Amino acid sequence: MKIILTTLTVLACIANTTAQQIINTNTLKHNACSHAKIKPNNTLPQYVQSNLMGRYDVKHVKLDLIMERTSTHVKGNATLLLQVNATSLDTIALELLQVINIDSIKINNVLISNFTHTNNHVYTPCNTYPQGTMVSIQVFYNGTSPNNGFFSGVTNSLSPEVTWTLSESFQGRDWWPCKQVLSDKIDSVDVWITTDTANKVGSNGLLKKITLTGAGKHRYEWHSNYMINYYLISASIAKYIEYNVYAHPNALAGDSILIQNYLYDDGTVVSSKLSIDKTATYIEKFSDAFGLYPFWKEKYGHCQTELGGGEEHQTMTTIGFFFDDLVDHELGHQWWGNNVTCATWQDIFINEGFASYCEHIGVERTGTALQALNQIKSVQNAVISQPNGSVYIPFASAYDENRIFDGRLSYDKGSAIIHMMRFEAQNDSLFFKALQNFQIQFKDSVAIGEDLKTVLQNTTGISYADFFNQWYYGEGYPKYNITWNQANDTLTLNVNQTTSAAVTPLFKMLMEYKLKSAQGDTIVKGYQTNNTNEFKYKLNGKTITQIVVDPNFKVLKKVISNIQITDINTVNTALAVELFPNPVNDKLYLSVEGQFNQAFTVQVTDISGRVISQTNNINFATGIDVSLLCAGTYLLKLNNANTSIIKRFNKL
Repeated sequence: MKIILTTLTVLACIANTTAQQIINTNTLKHNACSHAKIKPNNTLPQYVQSNLMGRYDVKHVKLDLIMERTSTHVKGNATLLLQVNATSLDTIALELLQVINIDSIKINNVLISNFTHTNNHVYTPCNTYPQGTMVSIQVFYNGTSPNNGFFSGVTNSLSPEVTWTLSESFQGRDWWPCKQVLSDKIDSVDVWITTDTANKVGSNGLLKKITLTGAGKHRYEWHSNYMINYYLISASIAKYIEYNVYAHPNALAGDSILIQNYLYDDGTVVSSKLSIDKTATYIEKFSDAFGLYPFWKEKYGHCQTELGGGEEHQTMTTIGFFFDDLVDHELGHQWWGNNVTCATWQDIFINEGFASYCEHIGVERTGTALQALNQIKSVQNAVISQPNGSVYIPFASAYDENRIFDGRLSYDKGSAIIHMMRFEAQNDSLFFKALQNFQIQFKDSVAIGEDLKTVLQNTTGISYADFFNQWYYGEGYPKYNITWNQANDTLTLNVNQTTSAAVTPLFKMLMEYKLKSAQGDTIVKGYQTNNTNEFKYKLNGKTITQIVVDPNFKVLKKVISNIQITDINTVNTALAVELFPNPVNDKLYLSVEGQFNQAFTVQVTDISGRVISQTNNINFATGIDVSLLCAGTYLLKLNNANTSIIKRFNKL
C-alpha cells in the first residue's frame, strides 16, 4: 500500500470521488508525497474479533457478486470452505459489517435459519464437527458499503465511473463475510463479478471465462490457485480497455509472465506507457534480487482507479496513476506482503518496509548511481525529521491504522534500516541470498521481524541482535560530534555519539569515513561500540584535508559537528599536561609537568568550540567539576599569555 499526495492528486480525489478522501496535510509531509494511509477523522474505534474464528482454517473462498461501476452496492453470495482445526466446531463465526443485510445462510448446502448478525459478526450454529472435517458455509447478502473515506471496503467515483475494493487492513468485512486473521492464508479463491456488458472487471489470478448472463449483463470469472490473504482479494469495475506487456525473468529461461493492465480509455496507455512497460523490467530485476516472481504461473497487472496511490492486490495491483516509485513499490509487495505476509500488524515492516526499499532497488537497478543515492538520502531525511518512533508497532497501537501505516516509521524508516542491514552485511551477494532464503522459507506463510533476523544471521554469519534491538524495536537515530587530527602518518578520529531518543542511548554500528586528500581519497570504516570511540588510521603518506562522514549515505544519522583539531598539543613544548580520569564522571584533574605561570584561565568547551564554563587560576588539587555535563566529548583549554594547551576528554 502506498499513498502519494500531490496538489493535483488531492484536487482529483476531491473532484472525482464520490466517497471523498479527506486528507490530513499535517501528516503527509514527504517531499510533496507520503506513503501513509489516510484516516478521515481521529476516531479510532476498537477493533474486536470473535475468538470462535480460531476454531477453523479457510481453505477456499468463492465470491459470486453483482457490482457496477456507478455504486458501492454489493449483492450475491460468498462460499467459504473451512477445515476444523479445534477439537470440535459447533458455531461458525465470520465478520460482516452490520449495515450489510444477510438474506440466508447455508451450511453444507442446508439452509440455516437461526443465525445471528451482531457486532459486525455473523454467528451460525451448526452440527458439531470434529477436528479435520471440511465444512462449507454459503452466505447470501446485499448492501451498500459505507463511504468512510480511505478506509472503505468498496469505493467508487462518478467521474470517471469506476468502483474498486480495498480491504487492508480491516475492511474485507465491508463487502464480504470473512475471517480477517493474517495467519490464516486461503488456499485458493474465485472472484465472480456480474456487471453491465460495458464493463470489464479486474481481479486476482487468471480470467477463466466471461459468461453472458442476459439482460445486458455478463460475468467475469477469475480464479487464483495461489495462497492468498483475505485483504488481498479484490475487484475493480469500469469501462476498461486492456493493454498487456510481458516480462522475461532469467529464471524462466525464455518463458514469459503476463502483465495484464485494465486502463481507462482516456489516453492513459499513451501517457503512462513508459512506466507501465517498465513494470516488466522491474519484475525481471526483482526476480534477480528476491527470487522468481512468486505468482508467475498466473500473471501480474494493474487495475486503474481513482485511488490516491496503490494497493498491492495479489497478482493485480489497484492503482491511481503510474509513477515509477509507485509501480515498483506495489510490485515489490508481491514478494513482501503477498508471498510472505507480516504475521501481525505490529510487524507491518515485513510488508511496507521492504516494499518501500523496492523503490530504492528499482532506481538502483534501472537508473543511475546518483539517482539511487538521492533516493535513499530523501528517505533518510524524512526519517530524521522527527526524533522518536520505532519501526516495530507496540501492542497498544496494533489496531491503529494511522500508526500501522505511518509513512515516516513503517515505510521510510523501515526502508532505511533495510539499507543498513545490507551495509552491516558488507556483502551484497550474501545479503540478497538471505532475502531469497527468507522468501523460500516463509513462502505462502507469515513472518515477524525476528524471523528475518534469524535468516539474516544464519545466511551471513553476522549477529543482528544489537541491530534489531536498536533499529527495529528501539527509537530515534544517532547524532555525531567528530574531531580529528593528523600527526605525521597517523589520523586520530574521535567519534562521540549521542542519540535523538533517550530510550535508545547507543547505536552500535558500522560507519564509513571518506578521508579526502590531494593524493587521493580513501574510505575507512569504524565500528561504534560505545558513545565515544577513538579510531586510528595509517595514512601512507597522505595529508588529509577533510573527512566526510558516511559519504554514500549507508546509515541514518545526523552529523552535528566535524572539526579538525590542529592545536591539540601545547605550544610550549617544555610543558606537559595530562587529564585524569579520562573518561570522567564527576571530577576532572590536571597533571602538569614543567614551568607554568599560574596566571591562567581554564575553559571547558564542546567540540564545536562553544564555551561551557571558564575558571581563573584553578587549584590543580581541587579539580574541575564536570558532573553536570551531558555524556559526550569536550575540550579543556588552558591559556595564559605565553601558553595555549588544548586537551580532549570524554564525559560518561
